[in-house]
Amino acid sequence: MIVSYILLIFWTFLVLFPVYWLFVTAFKLPIDVNTGPKYLMYVDFQPSTHAWKEMFVDSGDLVSRPYRNTAIIGLVSAVLALTLGATASYALSRFVYRPKPGLVLAFIACVVFVIVIINLDVPWQAAVAAGIGIFTLIVLTIGRRFKGTMSNDDIAFWLISQRMLPPVAVLIPIYILFQNFGLLNTYTALIVTYTAVNLPLAIWFMRDYFKSIPLELEESAFIDGASRYQVLYKIVLPLSAPGLVATFLIVLIFAWNEYTLGLFLSGADTQTLPMLVVGQNATRGPQWWNISVLVLVMIAPVVVLATILERFIARGILIGAVKG
Repeated sequence: MIVSYILLIFWTFLVLFPVYWLFVTAFKLPIDVNTGPKYLMYVDFQPSTHAWKEMFVDSGDLVSRPYRNTAIIGLVSAVLALTLGATASYALSRFVYRPKPGLVLAFIACVVFVIVIINLDVPWQAAVAAGIGIFTLIVLTIGRRFKGTMSNDDIAFWLISQRMLPPVAVLIPIYILFQNFGLLNTYTALIVTYTAVNLPLAIWFMRDYFKSIPLELEESAFIDGASRYQVLYKIVLPLSAPGLVATFLIVLIFAWNEYTLGLFLSGADTQTLPMLVVGQNATRGPQWWNISVLVLVMIAPVVVLATILERFIARGILIGAVKG
């Protein structure tokens, strides 16, 4: 027990010390930061609100607008990813799909064809109609000869594999896409991108959770005359509340902290907090006192939300440990 407590205390120190460092640095003057390590208020240095005043008073709207942008983009994209992910994961856990890889590749080829001819100044209505016609022709002719099928597990793995792709690999196509649509520096571009990037995570987490819900409950509801949608919204979703909460918070954290995609797709009007934090590394060097203030303000809502929803998060994360 003594060894266990020593290890736990040591680990707690490792986890919480960066937060403590941020806290004390946020109340230091620049000279206190630059003259060496000082960790104890009123002992090593006298606390000051210089950095807080510089960020929230002297700078005007420097913090409030990125904070508002982060909240809007993060919350909306997390809700969309959770909504789409929950419905898709329920379908993957309750229905059997057998798509043919050949038809999937044919569909992708038709989409590429549509994009190419649109860039050749063909009206998009005609391009889409041509793509649909070609794909329909493939399905009705050679599509029947395609062999092999994909299972639900294959589909789920393909979805999560999209999250393994580094964002920098798709930045240029995404940037050009939104540039052509005139959506750069808009909430729409950031929300759509964040939702698409985090959707595989939502599907993967919720699929395992739905599998843990006894199928007999749904069968009993079907016998009583309930429809599939009634079963989903009145039985499955209430029972999966812990998983929904845990997944929502995880997706929100990813959207809240996203930097790479936001750097390319946002502008002065839609700048989020991660860009503002990095912006404090100015020509005079890193402004650690300002960075500490911004990071504390940035992580505070997520910490509060996680504390409030702690019991749901614990149940949602650990549900897979008792399956079988």
